[in-house]
Amino acid sequence: MADIRPLSPELQEIAKKELGEDPNRVEKDLEHIKEWLKKQPHLKTRTDDQFLIAFLRGCKFSLERTKEKLDMFYTMRTALPEYFSKRDPMDPEIQEVLKLGLLVPLPGLDAQGRRVIFQRMGGYDPAKVSILSIIRSISLYWDIMMREDDAGMVKGYVGFTDVKGATVAHAMQMTPSIMKKTMICFNEAYPVRIKAIHYLNMHSVFEKIFQFASQFMKEKMKRRIHVHGGNMESIYEHVPKSVLPKDYGGDGPSLDELASDWKKKVESYRDYFLEDSKYCSNEKKRPGKPKSSEDLFGLEGSFRQLTFD
Repeated sequence: MADIRPLSPELQEIAKKELGEDPNRVEKDLEHIKEWLKKQPHLKTRTDDQFLIAFLRGCKFSLERTKEKLDMFYTMRTALPEYFSKRDPMDPEIQEVLKLGLLVPLPGLDAQGRRVIFQRMGGYDPAKVSILSIIRSISLYWDIMMREDDAGMVKGYVGFTDVKGATVAHAMQMTPSIMKKTMICFNEAYPVRIKAIHYLNMHSVFEKIFQFASQFMKEKMKRRIHVHGGNMESIYEHVPKSVLPKDYGGDGPSLDELASDWKKKVESYRDYFLEDSKYCSNEKKRPGKPKSSEDLFGLEGSFRQLTFD
């Protein structure tokens, strides 16, 4: 029997209908992926069932797409050491980000049963917190959700991003290189499905960043972006008050409470993340041509520069 957490009857039905998940075939699919991984000399990966089922679900049980996604997931860990090294939750830089609660999954689901991820883009001092520390910290959240969040992995995720307080100093941290690498990494390596992203308090500086980042989005994703200005009433139409934090007129826990809870959860995974540092790709052992940063991200010099007034 596959060692995975049972889905609720409702989620199981949705997984069957929307993802093509057949409970009678899951064990066979998992074994197929494990056998394939054994034959990849360049990959050192996790192979437990709960980890692998996230990729099968994220790829709608396409075995070939699952293989591509797993390969890219670990290739990125080699190609982007600035993102995936030093992921000890007790590292002082990560501790600072966890305390701030710049990104927190909300405990409730939206009307369609999807997990809502809340982000504050202006919730830190860019003179004290680096964007790379934030990216490393956010990767910890996503790794945990891949393992624990059945609702999100089956039904997808909705982003709610507040841009209030974000300044040119924040924007300057998000260089074209970092934006391109982050977008490609998330889109190509993570088995999560983003169903919508809502922006609150968008302003001109971050409109330019969004315009640059959108060139790395698929057209389907572009159509899922919603900009609300400063209008909370229009947010409530998509993300109900029952889900939102108290800070945003909702009935849920405050952002400080959510940040504290998730800080404890991430810390409880410390051994997992310390062990995780050994999993990666070894491009010297890859059959055929090794994947270089140029292959994955293009030439650094080709990035169009952003200018801010």
